[in-house]
Amino acid sequence: QVQLVESGGGLVQPGGSLRLSCAASGFTFSFYDMSWYRQAPGKERELVATITSSGNSRNYADSVKGRFTISRDNAKNTVNLQVNSLKPEDTAVYYCYARRPLSGTSYWGQGTQVTVSS
Repeated sequence: QVQLVESGGGLVQPGGSLRLSCAASGFTFSFYDMSWYRQAPGKERELVATITSSGNSRNYADSVKGRFTISRDNAKNTVNLQVNSLKPEDTAVYYCYARRPLSGTSYWGQGTQVTVSS
C-alpha cells in the first residue's frame, strides 16, 4: 500500500520557518523524483520544488528560490522542505508528490496546511 504522509505544517508568523516532512512507504522511494506542490484557496496547485531520485539535482519555483530548500534521505524514505522567511502568500496546503521518471507512475500525499499570519 503506497503512502505519502506529510507533517510539519502549522501556523507561523511572517518571517518564520517550518520544516515539512514527507514519509514514503509502499514503493521503491529511491527510484522516484520527489516534489512539493502547494495549493492556496481559490488557486491552482503549483509546483514548489523538485529533487531528483538521486538527490543530485533540485529545482525551485521562482517565488521560493533562496527561501525554501528541498532535501531527501533515501535510507529513511523521506523528503523534506525547509521553508524560511515565510510570507502570507506562502499560505497553502503543501503536498508531497512522487513520480518515477521512466514510467510516469505517480503518487500524491494528503497535504499539510501552512498558514502564515500575524
